Amino acid sequence: MEFYKMQGAGNDFVIINNMKLNIPVNKLPSIAKKLCQRKLSIGADGFMVVDYPEGEADFKMRFYNRDGSIGEMCGNGARCISRYAYVNNIAGKKMTFETGAGLINSEVLEGRLVKVLLNKPEVIKLNNDIEIDGINYECSYIELGNPGLPHAVVKYNLQNADENKLREAGIKIRHFEGFPKGANVNFFEVLNKNAALVKTYERGVEDFTLACGTGSASTAVALMLKGYLSGDKAKIIVDGGELFVEVERTNNNINKLYLIGDTNIVAIGKIMDEDLII
Repeated sequence: MEFYKMQGAGNDFVIINNMKLNIPVNKLPSIAKKLCQRKLSIGADGFMVVDYPEGEADFKMRFYNRDGSIGEMCGNGARCISRYAYVNNIAGKKMTFETGAGLINSEVLEGRLVKVLLNKPEVIKLNNDIEIDGINYECSYIELGNPGLPHAVVKYNLQNADENKLREAGIKIRHFEGFPKGANVNFFEVLNKNAALVKTYERGVEDFTLACGTGSASTAVALMLKGYLSGDKAKIIVDGGELFVEVERTNNNINKLYLIGDTNIVAIGKIMDEDLII
């Protein structure tokens, strides 16, 4: 089974082309769970499958978290799978593909840069502060797409943070009862009017990742609308590198939301895992 290993800002993925492999869809969650295990297999934050579209799109993107659960969408995954589709002649530089959160348009720019038009925020709650164990957190809640991908955007002093305490906070907020779907937890610290640090505790991965594309975009939207960031373009600095978020808006209404960043083809090979059952 041929695979690509790709990463975008440190968010890494195993990608296969099911148009060629024809693996039954019900087998994909267990394959994802196996292949994404670090040390025991290839290891990745997520598993992505290119499949035949149901409509007129170029292809369908099936996304699975590390634990085998289905993900509605993944911003960095969408950028990586776009370049994969272009390199493998599945689509041209500009493409449209289906996801669990709706249709996505993307464009492969110069070199390794990919620009993805993300699903618009369908739910925006800017002043959604929460209290857990007597601690108050300044929080916004945003869902991208429909069905919505849930993101909590939480203010935190990241540069002086204790990693263990931050992880504990991430776990508690991720499972907070006020978020019925659970939530990806995006801790942020504003650096200046154009840039912010972001560190995301991702549901499905159940830990911090080096980057989260939809989390970075959701954070940028919240910070722009709350006045922390000025203008309509922001640099989001994550542990895996830099991402850029652009919005087109009318006052506080987000009309278009773009995620831009580098993609890296790390390896191409054949999966030979003797423990993998297909």
